[in-house]
Amino acid sequence: MKTPLLATLLACAVLTPASPCRAGINEVTKLAPDVYFHEGDLKGHGHCNNGWIIFEDYVLVIDGNFPSGAQQIIPKIKAITDKPIRFTFDTHHHGDHAYGNQVWVENGATPVAHVGVIEEMRKYETGIFGGTPGRWEDTAKKREDVAASKLKPPTLLYKSELIFDDGKHRVELLHFGVAHTHGDGWAWLPNEKILFTGDACVNGPYNYASDGDIQLWVQTLEVAKKLGAKTICPGHGPIGGPEVLDDQQAYFVALTEQVKKFAGRSPEEMKDAVAGIRRELRSRERISRYVGDFLDPQVEKVFIDLGGKPFIPKTASSDDRAAHALAHGGVLHFRPRSTMRSNIVNTASAN
Repeated sequence: MKTPLLATLLACAVLTPASPCRAGINEVTKLAPDVYFHEGDLKGHGHCNNGWIIFEDYVLVIDGNFPSGAQQIIPKIKAITDKPIRFTFDTHHHGDHAYGNQVWVENGATPVAHVGVIEEMRKYETGIFGGTPGRWEDTAKKREDVAASKLKPPTLLYKSELIFDDGKHRVELLHFGVAHTHGDGWAWLPNEKILFTGDACVNGPYNYASDGDIQLWVQTLEVAKKLGAKTICPGHGPIGGPEVLDDQQAYFVALTEQVKKFAGRSPEEMKDAVAGIRRELRSRERISRYVGDFLDPQVEKVFIDLGGKPFIPKTASSDDRAAHALAHGGVLHFRPRSTMRSNIVNTASAN
Protein backbone atom coordinates (compact mmCIF):
# COMPACT_ATOMS: atom_id res chain seq x y z
CA MET A 1 0.00 0.00 0.00
CA LYS A 2 1.48 3.36 -1.04
CA THR A 3 1.82 6.14 1.52
CA PRO A 4 0.42 9.56 0.49
CA LEU A 5 3.98 10.83 0.13
CA LEU A 6 5.09 8.01 -2.16
CA ALA A 7 1.89 8.27 -4.15
CA THR A 8 2.62 11.94 -4.76
CA LEU A 9 6.16 11.20 -5.82
CA LEU A 10 5.11 8.43 -8.18
CA ALA A 11 2.39 10.60 -9.65
CA CYS A 12 4.78 13.48 -10.30
CA ALA A 13 7.62 11.36 -11.63
CA VAL A 14 10.12 13.86 -13.07
CA LEU A 15 9.14 17.50 -13.51
CA THR A 16 10.04 19.03 -16.85
CA PRO A 17 9.31 22.52 -18.14
CA ALA A 18 7.16 21.01 -20.90
CA SER A 19 5.05 18.90 -18.58
CA PRO A 20 5.07 20.40 -15.09
CA CYS A 21 3.68 18.40 -12.20
CA ARG A 22 3.17 20.61 -9.21
CA ALA A 23 2.20 19.12 -5.88
CA GLY A 24 0.18 21.20 -3.47
CA ILE A 25 1.32 22.99 -0.35
CA ASN A 26 3.06 20.65 2.09
CA GLU A 27 3.57 18.05 -0.63
CA VAL A 28 6.77 16.93 -2.33
CA THR A 29 7.56 17.41 -6.02
CA LYS A 30 10.29 15.39 -7.68
CA LEU A 31 12.06 17.73 -10.09
CA ALA A 32 14.69 15.31 -11.39
CA PRO A 33 16.36 12.13 -10.15
CA ASP A 34 17.37 12.81 -6.50
CA VAL A 35 16.15 16.44 -6.63
CA TYR A 36 13.03 17.50 -4.70
CA PHE A 37 10.98 20.63 -4.00
CA HIS A 38 8.53 21.25 -1.15
CA GLU A 39 6.17 24.24 -1.10
CA GLY A 40 5.85 25.42 2.50
CA ASP A 41 2.67 26.40 4.31
CA LEU A 42 3.29 30.14 4.41
CA LYS A 43 -0.23 31.25 5.28
CA GLY A 44 -0.77 28.76 8.09
CA HIS A 45 2.67 28.48 9.68
CA GLY A 46 5.03 30.91 7.97
CA HIS A 47 7.08 28.11 6.44
CA CYS A 48 9.30 28.80 3.46
CA ASN A 49 9.80 26.51 0.51
CA ASN A 50 12.46 23.82 0.78
CA GLY A 51 14.44 21.66 -1.58
CA TRP A 52 16.85 18.81 -1.19
CA ILE A 53 19.37 16.97 -3.32
CA ILE A 54 20.39 13.39 -2.58
CA PHE A 55 24.09 12.89 -3.28
CA GLU A 56 25.90 9.57 -3.25
CA ASP A 57 26.74 9.78 0.46
CA TYR A 58 24.56 12.52 1.95
CA VAL A 59 21.68 14.96 1.51
CA LEU A 60 21.93 18.73 0.99
CA VAL A 61 18.83 20.69 2.07
CA ILE A 62 17.92 24.11 0.72
CA ASP A 63 16.80 26.48 3.52
CA GLY A 64 16.61 25.93 7.27
CA ASN A 65 12.98 27.13 7.59
CA PHE A 66 11.43 27.77 11.01
CA PRO A 67 11.99 24.97 13.56
CA SER A 68 8.48 23.63 12.97
CA GLY A 69 9.11 23.66 9.22
CA ALA A 70 12.36 21.74 9.63
CA GLN A 71 10.62 19.19 11.83
CA GLN A 72 8.00 18.74 9.13
CA ILE A 73 10.51 18.29 6.31
CA ILE A 74 12.90 15.80 7.92
CA PRO A 75 10.46 12.84 7.96
CA LYS A 76 9.64 13.50 4.31
CA ILE A 77 13.31 13.31 3.39
CA LYS A 78 13.77 10.13 5.40
CA ALA A 79 10.77 8.59 3.66
CA ILE A 80 12.72 8.87 0.40
CA THR A 81 16.30 8.07 1.45
CA ASP A 82 18.25 6.66 4.36
CA LYS A 83 21.31 8.76 3.49
CA PRO A 84 22.30 11.22 6.22
CA ILE A 85 21.36 14.88 6.02
CA ARG A 86 24.78 16.54 6.15
CA PHE A 87 24.21 20.14 5.04
CA THR A 88 21.45 22.74 5.13
CA PHE A 89 21.82 25.90 3.09
CA ASP A 90 20.41 29.18 4.46
CA THR A 91 19.60 31.32 1.43
CA HIS A 92 19.48 34.34 3.76
CA HIS A 93 19.18 35.33 7.42
CA HIS A 94 15.42 35.76 7.88
CA GLY A 95 13.68 33.61 10.45
CA ASP A 96 11.56 31.58 8.07
CA HIS A 97 14.75 30.50 6.28
CA ALA A 98 17.31 30.17 9.08
CA TYR A 99 15.71 29.83 12.51
CA GLY A 100 15.35 26.07 12.05
CA ASN A 101 19.11 25.51 11.84
CA GLN A 102 19.31 23.99 15.31
CA VAL A 103 16.87 21.25 14.28
CA TRP A 104 19.06 20.35 11.33
CA VAL A 105 22.20 20.38 13.48
CA GLU A 106 20.56 17.99 15.92
CA ASN A 107 19.94 15.72 12.94
CA GLY A 108 23.59 15.79 11.87
CA ALA A 109 23.68 18.68 9.41
CA THR A 110 26.03 21.66 9.13
CA PRO A 111 24.39 25.02 8.31
CA VAL A 112 25.89 26.66 5.20
CA ALA A 113 25.50 30.25 3.98
CA HIS A 114 27.06 33.22 2.27
CA VAL A 115 29.22 35.33 4.58
CA GLY A 116 26.62 38.09 4.37
CA VAL A 117 24.19 35.96 6.33
CA ILE A 118 26.39 36.13 9.43
CA GLU A 119 26.83 39.88 8.96
CA GLU A 120 23.06 40.34 8.73
CA MET A 121 22.47 38.12 11.75
CA ARG A 122 24.84 40.29 13.77
CA LYS A 123 23.04 43.41 12.55
CA TYR A 124 19.42 42.34 12.89
CA GLU A 125 18.80 38.99 14.46
CA THR A 126 20.29 38.49 17.87
CA GLY A 127 22.35 39.58 20.83
CA ILE A 128 24.32 36.33 21.04
CA PHE A 129 27.29 37.99 19.31
CA GLY A 130 27.49 40.59 22.07
CA GLY A 131 25.05 43.18 20.77
CA THR A 132 21.50 44.00 21.79
CA PRO A 133 18.68 41.44 21.46
CA GLY A 134 17.12 41.36 18.01
CA ARG A 135 14.54 39.67 15.87
CA TRP A 136 15.26 36.18 17.13
CA GLU A 137 14.59 37.16 20.72
CA ASP A 138 11.47 39.07 19.67
CA THR A 139 10.16 36.17 17.59
CA ALA A 140 10.75 33.72 20.44
CA LYS A 141 8.13 35.67 22.41
CA LYS A 142 5.56 34.99 19.69
CA ARG A 143 6.37 31.56 18.23
CA GLU A 144 6.47 28.47 20.40
CA ASP A 145 8.75 26.57 18.02
CA VAL A 146 11.35 29.35 18.12
CA ALA A 147 11.10 29.69 21.90
CA ALA A 148 11.76 25.95 22.23
CA SER A 149 14.87 26.16 20.06
CA LYS A 150 17.93 28.40 19.88
CA LEU A 151 19.53 30.38 17.10
CA LYS A 152 22.28 28.44 15.38
CA PRO A 153 24.20 30.64 12.93
CA PRO A 154 25.71 28.94 9.87
CA THR A 155 29.28 27.78 10.40
CA LEU A 156 30.30 26.83 6.86
CA LEU A 157 30.57 30.08 4.91
CA TYR A 158 31.47 31.11 1.36
CA LYS A 159 32.17 34.44 -0.36
CA SER A 160 31.32 33.85 -4.03
CA GLU A 161 30.65 30.15 -4.54
CA LEU A 162 30.71 26.77 -2.85
CA ILE A 163 30.37 23.63 -4.95
CA PHE A 164 29.04 20.18 -4.07
CA ASP A 165 29.84 17.60 -6.76
CA ASP A 166 29.94 13.81 -6.48
CA GLY A 167 30.32 13.15 -10.20
CA LYS A 168 26.60 12.57 -10.65
CA HIS A 169 25.08 15.64 -9.06
CA ARG A 170 26.47 19.14 -8.91
CA VAL A 171 25.10 22.00 -6.81
CA GLU A 172 26.72 25.42 -6.92
CA LEU A 173 25.94 27.78 -4.05
CA LEU A 174 26.32 31.26 -5.51
CA HIS A 175 26.09 34.94 -4.59
CA PHE A 176 25.25 37.55 -7.23
CA GLY A 177 24.96 40.67 -5.09
CA VAL A 178 22.41 42.53 -3.02
CA ALA A 179 18.75 41.67 -3.56
CA HIS A 180 16.25 40.71 -0.86
CA THR A 181 19.12 41.03 1.65
CA HIS A 182 22.85 41.68 1.52
CA GLY A 183 23.64 37.99 1.87
CA ASP A 184 21.35 36.26 -0.62
CA GLY A 185 22.51 32.85 -1.76
CA TRP A 186 21.31 30.84 -4.75
CA ALA A 187 21.55 27.07 -5.31
CA TRP A 188 22.17 26.27 -8.97
CA LEU A 189 21.99 22.79 -10.44
CA PRO A 190 23.66 23.21 -13.87
CA ASN A 191 22.99 19.66 -15.07
CA GLU A 192 19.25 19.89 -14.45
CA LYS A 193 18.97 23.66 -15.08
CA ILE A 194 17.20 24.07 -11.72
CA LEU A 195 17.62 27.21 -9.62
CA PHE A 196 16.64 27.55 -5.96
CA THR A 197 16.39 31.29 -5.32
CA GLY A 198 15.42 31.86 -1.70
CA ASP A 199 13.50 35.13 -1.35
CA ALA A 200 15.64 36.82 -3.99
CA CYS A 201 12.84 35.58 -6.21
CA VAL A 202 9.32 34.75 -5.02
CA ASN A 203 6.14 33.85 -6.87
CA GLY A 204 3.43 35.99 -5.31
CA PRO A 205 2.96 39.04 -3.02
CA TYR A 206 5.82 38.12 -0.68
CA ASN A 207 8.51 40.68 -1.48
CA TYR A 208 9.93 42.30 1.66
CA ALA A 209 12.34 45.02 0.60
CA SER A 210 13.42 46.72 3.83
CA ASP A 211 16.61 44.66 4.24
CA GLY A 212 17.64 44.92 0.59
CA ASP A 213 17.94 47.38 -2.28
CA ILE A 214 15.34 47.29 -5.05
CA GLN A 215 17.56 48.84 -7.74
CA LEU A 216 20.40 46.43 -6.98
CA TRP A 217 17.83 43.65 -6.75
CA VAL A 218 16.88 44.25 -10.39
CA GLN A 219 20.55 44.00 -11.39
CA THR A 220 21.06 40.84 -9.35
CA LEU A 221 18.06 39.19 -11.01
CA GLU A 222 19.57 40.04 -14.39
CA VAL A 223 22.74 38.16 -13.45
CA ALA A 224 20.69 35.17 -12.23
CA LYS A 225 18.75 35.07 -15.51
CA LYS A 226 21.98 34.53 -17.41
CA LEU A 227 22.28 31.06 -15.89
CA GLY A 228 19.52 29.90 -18.23
CA ALA A 229 17.50 28.05 -15.60
CA LYS A 230 14.52 26.05 -16.85
CA THR A 231 12.95 25.45 -13.44
CA ILE A 232 12.70 28.15 -10.76
CA CYS A 233 12.13 27.13 -7.14
CA PRO A 234 11.23 30.40 -5.36
CA GLY A 235 11.52 31.11 -1.67
CA HIS A 236 7.72 31.42 -1.41
CA GLY A 237 4.93 30.55 -3.79
CA PRO A 238 4.63 27.84 -6.43
CA ILE A 239 7.40 26.46 -8.59
CA GLY A 240 7.63 27.79 -12.13
CA GLY A 241 9.73 28.29 -15.22
CA PRO A 242 12.15 31.09 -16.18
CA GLU A 243 9.20 33.48 -16.43
CA VAL A 244 9.19 33.69 -12.62
CA LEU A 245 12.57 35.42 -12.67
CA ASP A 246 11.39 37.64 -15.52
CA ASP A 247 8.18 38.60 -13.73
CA GLN A 248 9.87 39.27 -10.42
CA GLN A 249 12.27 41.63 -12.15
CA ALA A 250 9.52 43.24 -14.25
CA TYR A 251 7.53 44.00 -11.12
CA PHE A 252 10.37 45.98 -9.56
CA VAL A 253 11.08 47.78 -12.84
CA ALA A 254 7.43 48.80 -13.15
CA LEU A 255 7.29 49.84 -9.49
CA THR A 256 10.35 52.05 -9.95
CA GLU A 257 8.92 53.62 -13.09
CA GLN A 258 5.74 54.53 -11.24
CA VAL A 259 7.55 56.02 -8.26
CA LYS A 260 9.92 58.01 -10.48
CA LYS A 261 6.93 60.04 -11.65
CA PHE A 262 6.85 61.56 -8.16
CA ALA A 263 10.56 62.21 -7.72
CA GLY A 264 11.02 65.58 -6.07
CA ARG A 265 7.47 65.65 -4.73
CA SER A 266 6.54 65.88 -1.06
CA PRO A 267 6.10 62.77 1.10
CA GLU A 268 2.39 63.58 1.35
CA GLU A 269 2.03 63.60 -2.43
CA MET A 270 3.85 60.30 -2.66
CA LYS A 271 1.64 58.78 0.01
CA ASP A 272 -1.50 59.93 -1.80
CA ALA A 273 -0.21 58.34 -5.01
CA VAL A 274 0.16 54.83 -3.60
CA ALA A 275 -3.46 53.85 -4.30
CA GLY A 276 -3.07 54.80 -7.94
CA ILE A 277 0.21 52.90 -8.22
CA ARG A 278 -1.48 49.87 -6.70
CA ARG A 279 -4.24 50.02 -9.32
CA GLU A 280 -1.76 50.45 -12.14
CA LEU A 281 0.42 47.52 -11.10
CA ARG A 282 -2.58 45.29 -10.51
CA SER A 283 -3.85 46.09 -14.01
CA ARG A 284 -0.77 44.43 -15.51
CA GLU A 285 -1.56 40.75 -15.73
CA ARG A 286 2.06 39.63 -15.81
CA ILE A 287 2.98 41.21 -12.46
CA SER A 288 -0.33 41.73 -10.64
CA ARG A 289 0.29 38.73 -8.38
CA TYR A 290 3.21 40.57 -6.74
CA VAL A 291 1.06 43.44 -5.46
CA GLY A 292 0.21 42.98 -1.78
CA ASP A 293 0.51 44.37 1.72
CA PHE A 294 4.17 45.29 1.32
CA LEU A 295 3.48 47.77 -1.50
CA ASP A 296 3.46 50.87 0.76
CA PRO A 297 6.95 50.23 2.19
CA GLN A 298 8.19 49.17 -1.25
CA VAL A 299 7.03 52.50 -2.70
CA GLU A 300 8.55 54.38 0.22
CA LYS A 301 11.88 52.61 -0.19
CA VAL A 302 12.12 53.46 -3.89
CA PHE A 303 11.03 57.04 -3.13
CA ILE A 304 13.76 57.42 -0.51
CA ASP A 305 16.36 55.92 -2.85
CA LEU A 306 15.36 58.58 -5.37
CA GLY A 307 16.02 61.32 -2.81
CA GLY A 308 12.59 61.56 -1.21
CA LYS A 309 11.67 61.44 2.45
CA PRO A 310 9.70 58.77 4.34
CA PHE A 311 5.93 59.03 4.28
CA ILE A 312 5.01 56.08 6.49
CA PRO A 313 4.74 57.08 10.19
CA LYS A 314 7.68 55.87 12.25
CA THR A 315 5.49 53.59 14.36
CA ALA A 316 4.15 51.86 11.26
CA SER A 317 7.54 51.88 9.55
CA SER A 318 9.20 50.26 12.55
CA ASP A 319 6.53 47.58 12.43
CA ASP A 320 7.19 46.83 8.77
CA ARG A 321 9.63 44.15 9.89
CA ALA A 322 7.03 42.87 12.34
CA ALA A 323 4.50 42.79 9.50
CA HIS A 324 6.98 40.71 7.50
CA ALA A 325 7.31 38.37 10.45
CA LEU A 326 3.53 38.16 10.75
CA ALA A 327 3.04 37.43 7.07
CA HIS A 328 5.79 34.80 7.22
CA GLY A 329 4.84 33.46 10.63
CA GLY A 330 1.13 32.85 10.45
CA VAL A 331 -1.56 34.13 12.77
CA LEU A 332 -1.49 30.86 14.67
CA HIS A 333 1.89 31.83 16.09
CA PHE A 334 2.14 35.61 16.05
CA ARG A 335 0.33 38.29 18.01
CA PRO A 336 0.62 41.59 16.12
CA ARG A 337 1.75 44.70 17.95
CA SER A 338 -0.89 47.28 18.78
CA THR A 339 0.71 49.75 16.39
CA MET A 340 0.72 47.38 13.43
CA ARG A 341 -1.25 48.56 10.45
CA SER A 342 -4.73 47.09 10.47
CA ASN A 343 -4.68 46.12 6.81
CA ILE A 344 -1.72 43.82 7.47
CA VAL A 345 -3.55 42.11 10.32
CA ASN A 346 -6.78 41.80 8.37
CA THR A 347 -5.08 40.36 5.32
CA ALA A 348 -3.06 37.88 7.38
CA SER A 349 -6.22 36.81 9.15
CA ALA A 350 -8.03 36.39 5.86
CA ASN A 351 -5.21 34.21 4.60
